[in-house]
Amino acid sequence: MEHILNIYVINLPPNMRGFIFGFVHVGIMLIGYYIGLSINRFVKIVSKGYIAGIFGAVFSHILADLIASCLDPHIRIMILGIVIGGLLSLALIPFLEIQIKNKINIILLLVTTRI
Repeated sequence: MEHILNIYVINLPPNMRGFIFGFVHVGIMLIGYYIGLSINRFVKIVSKGYIAGIFGAVFSHILADLIASCLDPHIRIMILGIVIGGLLSLALIPFLEIQIKNKINIILLLVTTRI
């Protein structure tokens, strides 16, 4: 497969580099959505539904990025950075949840004091 990719991808103009990555990444996500493959079902067991949805969407994108990066020879050198960057953003979920809860509490306090 590497040989076939090199024949067709090496000759692409510079602005088309990453074509395989984009095609494979979106293709994986579309196939997953259409066949109903969902990480959310597994995550819902341990968390609230909407957090499971957020976690599942982010994790599936990281997995699709990993697979697409492995297949695209122009992006292959960036695999580690792409995956670590995705995992770091995944780690932000608890902190963002705290911020959202604080803002909701402040809004509720403001609304109840004005009534």
